[in-house]
Amino acid sequence: MRLTLEGVAKRVGAATHLYPLDFALQPHAVTVLLGATQAGKTTLMRLMAGLDAPSQGRVRVDGEDVTGRSVRERNVAMVYQQFINYPSMRVFDNIASPLKLRGDLDRAALDRRVRELAGKLHIEPFLDRLPAELSGGQQQRVALARALAKQAPLMLLDEPLVNLDYKLREELREELSALFASGDSTVVYATTEPTEALLLGGYTAVLDAGEVLQYGPTAEVFHRPHSIRVARAFSDPPINLLKGRVAESGIQLAGEVRLAVRASADAPALEGDTPEAGVTVGVRASALRVRPRSGDVALTGRVELAEISGSDTFVHVAAAVGPLVAQLTGVHYFELGAAITLYLDPSQIYVFDARGDLLVAPQRPGAR
Repeated sequence: MRLTLEGVAKRVGAATHLYPLDFALQPHAVTVLLGATQAGKTTLMRLMAGLDAPSQGRVRVDGEDVTGRSVRERNVAMVYQQFINYPSMRVFDNIASPLKLRGDLDRAALDRRVRELAGKLHIEPFLDRLPAELSGGQQQRVALARALAKQAPLMLLDEPLVNLDYKLREELREELSALFASGDSTVVYATTEPTEALLLGGYTAVLDAGEVLQYGPTAEVFHRPHSIRVARAFSDPPINLLKGRVAESGIQLAGEVRLAVRASADAPALEGDTPEAGVTVGVRASALRVRPRSGDVALTGRVELAEISGSDTFVHVAAAVGPLVAQLTGVHYFELGAAITLYLDPSQIYVFDARGDLLVAPQRPGAR
């Protein structure tokens, strides 16, 4: 399926939920809609599905205008944050329902397909139960299995793992990636979590306040955010943003810290900026270290907070250059108020101009 939105917008009364956009999904691939709550992800998905009509613009499928067609006239599978199952049907029959409607499988093949999906989603022991006898997370997995069983050309998943516990979310992300890769559906997956977008791969569209800010291969969007808005949305923990100015052969930060930065071949604008021009330096939390390497710049400050989360420690630092958060691998203990020095390789910074547009991005390993 090739789904294209042409000049599509959505307004409800005086409120604009989605600003005019042109958007073409990559067929037979996963596209992640990434953005905070109320960024416009669900609105965009409902327009794709035919649940809502756009205020302006056209929706096309394989070149055909389907703007006025309802969801009943489109072959779409959709899973919401709040699961929807048939309450009077067993779990087995819930999953089997789209297969029975299709009518192209014999009883043995249908049984194998249902049990295969139930096994991958960890609900095989519950096939003879009613949905009301399951936990919320188990019911959500039933809804997922039914959507996957439908094998619709377009599958829309609106934060489908949000109601599951952390461990199960991690397991299902891997399972879903494999299931998506083995199918022929075009998949759209909405999430607020940058980590989830990276794990699912494929393509990512970053949304903010009703606008699609950037769309492309997930790794490319993550490593080369076109603007500060994209970098903020696609960073967890949030990217560190520091005020600076263009100085000779680099960037001058507060506290007399100078970063030797040269503009890359595809972003030579830094060298052309006038002296003293204001810029914003972006530093991902994972780029900061407590042990120096050759060529590193030292950033001094005091510990404000240290959070241990899983196998990482997040250290909040009041530094001379501005507030910083460092993501350190492993469990580390810091005394509040203690002096600390963080180290940064200047080649790992982002530089944004006064408008917030990207000037310089870190060189990716293996990139030329």
